Amino acid sequence: MSILIIAELVIAELVTEEKSIKAATRSAITAAKAIGAEIDVLVIGEDVNAVAQQATNIQGVTRVLVADNSVYAKPLAENFAPLVHSIAKNYSHIIVAATSFGKNLLPRVAALLDVDMVSEVTRIIDASTYVRPLYAGGLNATVQNNEIIKLLTIRPTAFDATQDANQAAPIATIAAVTDDKHLSRFVSEHIRHNERPQLSTARVVISGGRSLGSAEKFQEVLTPLANKLNAAIGATRAAVDAGFAPNDSQVGQTGTVVAPDIYIAIGVSGAAQHIAGIKDSRMIVAINHDPDAPIFQWADYGLVADLFETTAAITAAL
Repeated sequence: MSILIIAELVIAELVTEEKSIKAATRSAITAAKAIGAEIDVLVIGEDVNAVAQQATNIQGVTRVLVADNSVYAKPLAENFAPLVHSIAKNYSHIIVAATSFGKNLLPRVAALLDVDMVSEVTRIIDASTYVRPLYAGGLNATVQNNEIIKLLTIRPTAFDATQDANQAAPIATIAAVTDDKHLSRFVSEHIRHNERPQLSTARVVISGGRSLGSAEKFQEVLTPLANKLNAAIGATRAAVDAGFAPNDSQVGQTGTVVAPDIYIAIGVSGAAQHIAGIKDSRMIVAINHDPDAPIFQWADYGLVADLFETTAAITAAL
């Protein structure tokens, strides 16, 4: 029995920057180690030999597979899925982190294999039994998958990221199995240069809601406090839909699931999908003028107050 981990790569912000493996993939490797089998990591892309070399040093990795081809230059699931399908028969489990990349790719692989998959796994009980959340995290279900090939997406915040070790796993090259399927095409990308910690891995996250009123107020209120705490800045879905913050800053079940040491919710009411994305935080601090806001049911510390005055006062005190 062997396990295949599909690596997700960090998109370089500058041409000169080196690609790397996302921390979420390292969390998926930690989950795979709980199953107890040899672990192969598949790196797909163009000019990814350096990334593959990084993967060889990750603790617990037995072998690194590399599919390096121009057809994989952009992470289009329609092109990646046939490649994964072509080698799937060699594995008992295929695992990817439950990020936008993983949620897009693995269902397509499941369809090609005609097997069920289990999504958002938060705990591995044994090789075929897992725990996953239901009803926006309101319940945890223990599920069993008896498929010959088991496909899992792993919630990164539920597993620590595997660190590097003093090892060098062998690298094997696999050929592209198909030309571009032309089922989708890459149009453009806009990568924001951000010196802040990554939202999914930051120790401190500050999120704002729609009650901040505007994109200008959103930045004016949150940025000084985030600078003081070296925090990532997140947003509720309502704030993103209103244009206050970019899409990649959305926190919640339909955005980025976070589990920082401290989560500060400013003007956040606490909708179910948002709570599902933050409830594993070690400490939740909420500031809201509404004493009946649902966020206070989850907060370790809650302050019923004007968010503009309070946030400015906290920032000044720091």
